[in-house]
Amino acid sequence: MRQHVLGSIDVKQRLLVECEREIQQAAGLLSQALRSGGKVLLCGNGGSAADCQHLAAEFVSALSHDFERPGLAAIALTTDTSLITAHANDFGFSHIFERQVQALGRPGDVLIGISTSGESENVVRAFRCARLQGLRTVALTGSGGGRLLALGDVCVRVPSTNVQHVQECHITIAHLLCMLVESGLVVAQPVAAAAGWGVGHGK
Repeated sequence: MRQHVLGSIDVKQRLLVECEREIQQAAGLLSQALRSGGKVLLCGNGGSAADCQHLAAEFVSALSHDFERPGLAAIALTTDTSLITAHANDFGFSHIFERQVQALGRPGDVLIGISTSGESENVVRAFRCARLQGLRTVALTGSGGGRLLALGDVCVRVPSTNVQHVQECHITIAHLLCMLVESGLVVAQPVAAAAGWGVGHGK
């Protein structure tokens, strides 16, 4: 137990040293898209699918009650079981996110793909479709980056090959991205006021 926790702490410390610039860049893309009326799409498999839903919930609802804001447009492409099972059954599992990006993505949106290996075929296909449609892309991966490294406008590579530690860092990165986006909205007060920021959410 101690070995696992200490290992996780070590990876997070290296994340702060090695990935700070990429995390800031990713937050910048998200802030720009949301201030311009765009949205965030998210895709991943397994635990990464859960992380997609977690981050989408933080954007649409709130990270905390410390900062009053309206909901931010974010959609996890992992939640519609009817669509996913229908399309996977008819056309194959590797197309389930690509199809949703094609249908829902618009220029100016951002697609976040979460994959510890960076090699998940359905996420790779979604990124290729996103680039063709004018979306920006952010990849959260392990140390190698896989194919997503070349396909992402920004790729945050957690400095570890331990899948569990990578996943633990991914949710930390998700919270950081949401926090930084909210901080950016505070800095951009004139833009925020014009767009209706500052409307309180329910408590």
